[in-house]
Amino acid sequence: MSDLRPNESPADGQRGPIQPDPPELALAHRALESGDYGACLRGLAPLADAHGASTALGGRIRLLMATALMGQGDSAGAAACCRSLRGCKDLTLRQQARDLEEVLEAPALQRPRNWSVQMPSLGELELVEGRSAMGSWRRRPRPEPPPPPPVGATKTPWGFALVAVALLLLTTLLAGCVQVETSLTFPAPGRLQITQTSTSRTGQALPWQRDLAAALGGGSVVVERDHGRQSLRNRPLPAGQALTWLGQSLERGAALAGVSLPKPELDLRERNWLIGVQQQLELAIDLRAVDSLPGLDLSFQFAPLDPQAVERATPRPVQQGPGAKELHWPLEPGALNRLTWRTWRWSRLGLGALAVVLLLALALLLQRLRLRAGFGFPQLPA
Repeated sequence: MSDLRPNESPADGQRGPIQPDPPELALAHRALESGDYGACLRGLAPLADAHGASTALGGRIRLLMATALMGQGDSAGAAACCRSLRGCKDLTLRQQARDLEEVLEAPALQRPRNWSVQMPSLGELELVEGRSAMGSWRRRPRPEPPPPPPVGATKTPWGFALVAVALLLLTTLLAGCVQVETSLTFPAPGRLQITQTSTSRTGQALPWQRDLAAALGGGSVVVERDHGRQSLRNRPLPAGQALTWLGQSLERGAALAGVSLPKPELDLRERNWLIGVQQQLELAIDLRAVDSLPGLDLSFQFAPLDPQAVERATPRPVQQGPGAKELHWPLEPGALNRLTWRTWRWSRLGLGALAVVLLLALALLLQRLRLRAGFGFPQLPA
């Protein structure tokens, strides 16, 4: 079936001049394309009465009506419209009407049941589900009663207790087999570099070391690992920032070890005298919540620092480090550790400025003595 358009010329024996289609036909076309078959038929009924089935325009009108009737499901009406075009003078329209009539009057084929799926209605589905649930509930066997509780004396689980104690001791020993050393290096007045080194006595990196590196690593902190040895080295920072980072690292390390420690007291006072800086450090670390475990070694190292600069170190004294001006201070677990030292650090920039001022003063003094001796100002040779 072909969809005819307005202003198409008839195909009868002799072509005549093309006549414009009535506007009602264009409106019927738009209604058919939009799916409004009722409006299409209402617009085509007056045109069908005005133009006979033998004319080309009447044939096109009736083919459109057959298409609209098929859209409404009226196959008999559509076939009647096609039969009315058997006497149409347009051969093309007559052949299209015959083909469409054969399709409409063709017998309906019986489809096997397994070609389609029939869905039951919602009411029947709920009724079937209710019956099946009732049948399953009726057929459900009663649960067997639980077995009676055991009687007799209950045996103590010594095996589990021994395993738990062994694991606890192993964890304690492995946690204590670590040496932590914090080095404070003063590269210049007002600058401080901190290096925190932890060494596992087992030769393998402990989970505590990996967690501490993940928490403090990145940014200006460089992480170095060598089997059971791990170093966290910060770049030289202003003294205040470096001590803040040291306090955070101590708190983070204690939290990862599962120990609740008070916040350490770190106080560095500096007084700049241009040619040097006077420094005073007060350090207090409360380890009374940490028990003394075998293999646990905590210490601080300061460089450069003379032993005479230390004013107080408790409960353990300060020891001479491996270098000439290095001090080693071991910490005592289970006690309050305090350290106070005061030192003077020369400033290279201040000393250089002072030397320039002294040389300039010396040059002026020599020039004054020359003038008093009567030599006058120095002159260029003639």
